[in-house]
Amino acid sequence: MDAGSLLLLLAVFLGFLLLLTQRLQKGNLPPGPRPLPLLGNLLHIAPRGILLSFLAFREKYGDVFTVYLGTRPAVVICGPEAMKEAVVKNAKAFSDCGILALADAIFQGYGFFSSGRQHWKTLRRFSLTALKDLGMGKKSVEEKIKTEAQCLVEELRKSQGALLDPTFLFNSAMANVISSLVFSEHFSYQDTQFQGLLNMLTEAFTIISSSWIQLFEQFPHLLKFFPGPHRRVLEIAQHTKDFIASNVEKHQESLNPSDPRDFTDSFLIHMEKEKEVSASEFDHKSLIFTILNLFFAGTETTSTTLRYGCLLLLKYPQVAEKVQEEIDQVIGKNRPPELKDRAKMPYTDAVIHEIQRFSDLLPLGIPHMVTEDTSFQGYLLPKGINVFLFLSSSLKDPHHFEKPHMFDPNHFLDAQGALKKNEAFIPFSMGKRICLGEGIARSELFLFLTTILQNFSLVSSKPPEDLDIRPQKSGLGTVPPIYELLFLPR
Repeated sequence: MDAGSLLLLLAVFLGFLLLLTQRLQKGNLPPGPRPLPLLGNLLHIAPRGILLSFLAFREKYGDVFTVYLGTRPAVVICGPEAMKEAVVKNAKAFSDCGILALADAIFQGYGFFSSGRQHWKTLRRFSLTALKDLGMGKKSVEEKIKTEAQCLVEELRKSQGALLDPTFLFNSAMANVISSLVFSEHFSYQDTQFQGLLNMLTEAFTIISSSWIQLFEQFPHLLKFFPGPHRRVLEIAQHTKDFIASNVEKHQESLNPSDPRDFTDSFLIHMEKEKEVSASEFDHKSLIFTILNLFFAGTETTSTTLRYGCLLLLKYPQVAEKVQEEIDQVIGKNRPPELKDRAKMPYTDAVIHEIQRFSDLLPLGIPHMVTEDTSFQGYLLPKGINVFLFLSSSLKDPHHFEKPHMFDPNHFLDAQGALKKNEAFIPFSMGKRICLGEGIARSELFLFLTTILQNFSLVSSKPPEDLDIRPQKSGLGTVPPIYELLFLPR
């Protein structure tokens, strides 16, 4: 075959792929950049990264647009008004779990990331009930957090004012709160197995936030056969599952059905009740993956937010000083902070809100999937299409925040200094798939931050103007830069 014939054949093949792509666009999808055969919108996204590209697409196409991740179309919804219309007003149509290729590879259709299966709803309902029975939202969980916050203070005192990277200590504290609910167990900060596991979880979140995973999500069926960081994430997930399975086995050996100690016991008891039920959602594999969901989401996310928060307070020491003044006035130094203090501490509460807004931990949230052909803002979204709530577009919306790219607690304070609500503040998403652990996370951020600042002043070896607060990585997740600080006793 000569070169001319080969080029003609290639042109016909590419034309066929383009036609096929267009035929797969069932419905009337929102506008967006024109995709290329096989590549989708890769060339539109790659130069700037997914977040900056999506912001540019919003400027051009509006609050609802379509992008092609490889050959798969996805609808992106921006701004709190459009998101609310989708997942609150049309909750049923947008309630299914969307596809993340890496999550599918890790969770294999189990737990809360079960795209294409409905059992996530059953597991979510059970998990909410079980965690509430164990004290979520009640005084008992508050006591667990307060106890762990004091353990963290003791570990920080051991540093004796030396420079340190707070990543591991913060991870340990958050992991122990989740572990107390899931396993009734507290791990020593010096436990080498525990240290190794937490270091791997941090590594996994860093990889998930990288540009490689953005590329993997566009071409998973091809890249899964090649070496790359995604393989490391799968290895870490397997290590974590082995750790969980070992603890589940211990629980099975000591289980008292009349006296559940924790989430694992509650799940095992429910498994026994449904052992004769065909196609029950409650089996050993579902338990392992559900705990994996809880453990990862409950450790890395809150820990990373707290770590970003401390960096921001180093950058803006006047903010830290005002928080400490409020702590001294409301709490003093002779008792630990309590959740009831939050209502009397509007500035501190505003600072925590602003830390969450600025850190923008999960810019794209967790994808949804349309459950049926759905009319939305004049477009027809076909059943099964992925939908991303672009949370970053809301958290950094200039219509709702005066200085969206600056850290400023005044975004959440009114003229009288009282905390004010803002509908664009949705770090935990919204609708039926809102973060399961929102209540625990909010309690942890308040109690840990106030306990740290009650006992220590945060000091950097660099002047504030030299501190870089830009994220180390920002994609599916946001990772703050690595830094060190001193915790000096007050």
